[in-house]
Amino acid sequence: MGTVTIGVSIAVPEPHGSELQQLRAGFGDAAAHGIPTHVTLLPPTEIDEASLPAVEAHLAEVAAVGRAFPMRLSGTGTFRPLSPVVFVQVVAGAEACTLLQQQVRDPEGPVNRELQFPYHPHVTVAHGIDDAAMDRAFEDLAGYEAEWPCTGFALYEQGADGVWRKLREFPFGGSVVPPQAGRVARGSVPIR
Repeated sequence: MGTVTIGVSIAVPEPHGSELQQLRAGFGDAAAHGIPTHVTLLPPTEIDEASLPAVEAHLAEVAAVGRAFPMRLSGTGTFRPLSPVVFVQVVAGAEACTLLQQQVRDPEGPVNRELQFPYHPHVTVAHGIDDAAMDRAFEDLAGYEAEWPCTGFALYEQGADGVWRKLREFPFGGSVVPPQAGRVARGSVPIR
């Protein structure tokens, strides 16, 4: 067995996912159709293929203690000049995403890894394209809004063609937490 590149993320549901993917492609981002619209919990990570069952078991444990929470996207942000990325901001659910990604990367678990940059939940809408297109993405989506209940996350694998494909979904074990004036209830995603 060889290695595989995996990622863990929260999918942006329809119709928002396809809409943002089309907009990303329209800004000239060639990777748009190979990357489902998402909020990253574990960035691209190369692992030994034989460890996939242990990764799946770990993710199932994380999901089992998780509780659904409200997610809301609003407006844009950027990581420029540090990284050539424009994104839609996560304005509700960010705290829960942060706790989840910590659990996914648990030092005792099979995908313990350091991050290249501090974790900041977001939805990429432009990456590595020319500055004028990045500026247009930032401006065009400044008023963007979307909201949904996040009820789980998924494991993805990047194929040899560069396309990310879902391997398995991991629904949370608890019930949906209702929106609370744009805030996530403390403790909605328990830390083990």
